[in-house]
Amino acid sequence: MGTTQLESVQEPKYWHLKTVLSEALDSDFAVGEVLPNERDLAARFGVARATLRQALEQLELEGRLQRRRGVGTTVAPPRVGVAVATAQHGWAGGDTDEAWQPVECTTTTAPAAVAVMLGTDPGELVHAVRRIRVAHGQAVAAELLYVPTPSVPELSAIEAQSGPVRARSVLRELHRLDLDGQDRSVELGSARADDAKELDRLPGAPVLVVTTRYLADAGTAAVSVATYRADTCRLTFGDSGALEISHDEQERKAS
Repeated sequence: MGTTQLESVQEPKYWHLKTVLSEALDSDFAVGEVLPNERDLAARFGVARATLRQALEQLELEGRLQRRRGVGTTVAPPRVGVAVATAQHGWAGGDTDEAWQPVECTTTTAPAAVAVMLGTDPGELVHAVRRIRVAHGQAVAAELLYVPTPSVPELSAIEAQSGPVRARSVLRELHRLDLDGQDRSVELGSARADDAKELDRLPGAPVLVVTTRYLADAGTAAVSVATYRADTCRLTFGDSGALEISHDEQERKAS
């Protein structure tokens, strides 16, 4: 990483420094690599540490850097694109999708808003499958998939009643259904304590909450509430329902 004198720059120093650092991240660093400490970076660029912190904080907000407890500041992987088109007709995270990892399955009552979407009675028990989505070796999303019993009528009562094995069984039976379509909404939210722990974020950190209603047999087969790290994901619009690396990241890597 070369040095750059910033004394004659008219724009805010931290903003120009952010641009210089961003270019260096593309050319001199690999994903996951730890940056030098703040004192060394400030000395190299001839700026105050307060200016450097402003630049680093901006890069973190833009998803270029990540602060990892016990590790330091690292180069973030490319953001995952979250497709929000509603023309999809397939299940997200199928059997061959290794990015989604089943973690747990319990029998519980769905939150009131989810119960309305499912069309279940208040207090009615449903299957709740918890999954984690991994990209570049890092958890980027935590999902709760609510599945009413009529959607998985062949589910064996003899199998494990909880854990990853039960989760895979519910998913396997659910994916036998032929979908009619999906409804999907996205909103900005704050990480709950359980999601924050799994996503390595602080409680209250900004997240994208993607709610998907899967439609089959003139009703709702399941409802997914997925919480994505806002610093590692961005929305994409199009006809594909697959999660993809954002085009701007691919272009930046190719440049």
